[in-house]
Amino acid sequence: MSLQIAQAAVDDATIHFDKLYSYCIPPRLVGRVWPGSMVLVPFGRGNKPRMAVVLSVEECPEGADAQKLKTLYDATPAEARLTPDLLELVHFLKERTFCTWFEAVKAVIPYGAQYRAAKEQGRPVMQSRLSRSTERLYTLAGELPEKPKPGPRQLAAMEALSTGPKTARQLDEAGISKATLDTLCKKGVITAAEQDKSLDLFADIPFDPQPLTLSPEQQKAFAALLPNLEDDKPHAALLHGVTGSGKTVVFLKLIERTLELSRRALVLVPEISLTPQMIRRLKSTFGSRLAVQHSALNNTERLLQWRMIQQGNADIVVGTRSAVFSPLQNLGLIIVDEEQEHTYQSESAPRYDAHDIAKKRAVMENALLLFASATPLTETYHAAQSGKLKLVTLTHRYGGCPLPSVDFIDMRAELTAGNPREVSRRLARELQENLDNGEQSILLLNRRGYRTIGMCADCGHVLKCPNCSVPLVYHKPQQALMCHHCGHTVHPLPILCPECGGKINYSGFGTQRVEEELAELLPNARILRMDQDSTGKKNAHETMLAQFARHEYDILLGTQMVAKGLDFEKVTLVGVLGIDSLLFGQGFRAYESVFSLVTQVIGRGGRAALPGRALIQTAVPDHPILQLAAAQDYEAYYREEITFRKFGLYPPFCAFCVIGFVGAQEGAVFLAAQRFGALLAERAARNPGLPLRILGPAPMNITMLNGKFRYKLTLKCRNDAAFRALLRETLDAYAKEKLPQKASVIVDFNSDGDL
Repeated sequence: MSLQIAQAAVDDATIHFDKLYSYCIPPRLVGRVWPGSMVLVPFGRGNKPRMAVVLSVEECPEGADAQKLKTLYDATPAEARLTPDLLELVHFLKERTFCTWFEAVKAVIPYGAQYRAAKEQGRPVMQSRLSRSTERLYTLAGELPEKPKPGPRQLAAMEALSTGPKTARQLDEAGISKATLDTLCKKGVITAAEQDKSLDLFADIPFDPQPLTLSPEQQKAFAALLPNLEDDKPHAALLHGVTGSGKTVVFLKLIERTLELSRRALVLVPEISLTPQMIRRLKSTFGSRLAVQHSALNNTERLLQWRMIQQGNADIVVGTRSAVFSPLQNLGLIIVDEEQEHTYQSESAPRYDAHDIAKKRAVMENALLLFASATPLTETYHAAQSGKLKLVTLTHRYGGCPLPSVDFIDMRAELTAGNPREVSRRLARELQENLDNGEQSILLLNRRGYRTIGMCADCGHVLKCPNCSVPLVYHKPQQALMCHHCGHTVHPLPILCPECGGKINYSGFGTQRVEEELAELLPNARILRMDQDSTGKKNAHETMLAQFARHEYDILLGTQMVAKGLDFEKVTLVGVLGIDSLLFGQGFRAYESVFSLVTQVIGRGGRAALPGRALIQTAVPDHPILQLAAAQDYEAYYREEITFRKFGLYPPFCAFCVIGFVGAQEGAVFLAAQRFGALLAERAARNPGLPLRILGPAPMNITMLNGKFRYKLTLKCRNDAAFRALLRETLDAYAKEKLPQKASVIVDFNSDGDL
């Protein structure tokens, strides 16, 4: 037997020494190690066991000195191997996002399906990070003998199993003990086997398929998309419909046809808060062959759902960003709902955009990729206008409901009139009117906490996080100051200035403060606050939204998680508070974000028989972006935005890449960033045909985070293979000068200007 060599990438590597290492495959592991296998390898001078992923397996060339190579310690079972399509996604992530091989592996498979190094009888072995959750399944194997005479419990067990196999839990609930089952197993009447625990996360949702009735406009949209679904070639399209136009019904019809074609569907949503409504629609329409992937599941639940998908027992997968890696075979349809949301972009390595992974998968699987939004990304709409995507539009609300009427409330006039509150007089009056009419309201405020800044009245000192260059936020329930970035907490609440002893004044407002104001203004109102602080418990999103749907609350107050995708027939009033801070935010997407957020939240009202209305509180009521959002005029907004992007050279007219530098000493970080820029410029000068602009270095918006200083270079470039090769060459040169010891490097192609 010829010797086999595995080329493997190890865990816990930095981007600068993330390369392939050669290892001999011992005879006992031959036939168990393939590309995609997870293995345990000796690494470094001390041969410390380290996890690795195999990327190729080769025969040892004749004459090669294999004795110099180290030998693998252990390998995972075949079912834990990355399938060829998942391995292709690992290669794609590595090439496009500048992550390490193992960072890509960890993105593609959930924590519970990963392995770690352990010791068994003094030998290094691999151990699953999560013990497989199994349960005992009993199956009828024969007839019960007449002698000795069976007891009533044995007869009950036989009767229960006569209709099919049952789990130990199901039989226990029927009053049949383990002792009775063990006795029957000894007699050979029943058999017992271990299987993965079944996990029906949606057992309470009845399977109640209703005929999918499309309006003429929806039918036209469906008919336009159908040929691209049926021809077994990769296609991409944008479904652009006003809020409340019934895009979901078009999704359901497309999924129905996908299943008829014996193919599978993947549905991505941007927020966990949107999964319950989507799951309810899908489960009631298509039944239990539905799986979920998102971060609110615990590790066991996520693993069991992932195994269900991997074993081919799910026809539809719904989830947030990470669900794009679901191991679905024979994928025919990928839907990216509310495609404009920034949550589709990962903020840690690998820094991928789910849009790009979805495009890659659609090509790999010859599937239809459907983006959908009332406010699509400027780049997506430009691609549709340019003919790169098929553009399908829905211009009317489903059922003929009119769009909500929109009014502005000038908060400068409120202050002049003597109202210091964050809730204007008119908004309070209209909220009361909704209460009197038995109708519901949604209020958007994209700031959590109680007060957002603490400042000394004497010397002007602002209370900031010692680890991050940001003000601490006052959270009233905890009577503490908290950092929303690193979690640093100051308790008890400071009253006096640490610099001069003067009095600290707290100002600004968040959801907790507005909730308190509403309780004072509307003592009879039942108020539900949804933000990161109130949705920490398991299934909190689903529970809260179900309560609001049952009209157990009158007012839903929340951050942007309440702004999109939600559909409540009793909601007739929408209020927007504190939007000005976003309007004047940094980043070239600031106006796009505000237009989308305001348009989306306005669209939550008047979605059924009752007409809707919206009130926007602002100090700049004449601002053109707010006016366009109020008119729900996406085309006019797009014309303004695309002109700005072209003039300023922003996407889609270039790629936008931010190179971040992070380290303990600010001066060293700045110099490292400056040197990287020089190294990049030197190499770019040798490639004059490569378009590139280098801006910076400059401090990031939050210069210090978790005790580390942060600087950036901003590159306007063309994200193609030639530019990525140039960037890799520069990273290698940076490493050769030992600069990573001064500042580690982060590469992000999805940033709007900061990390």
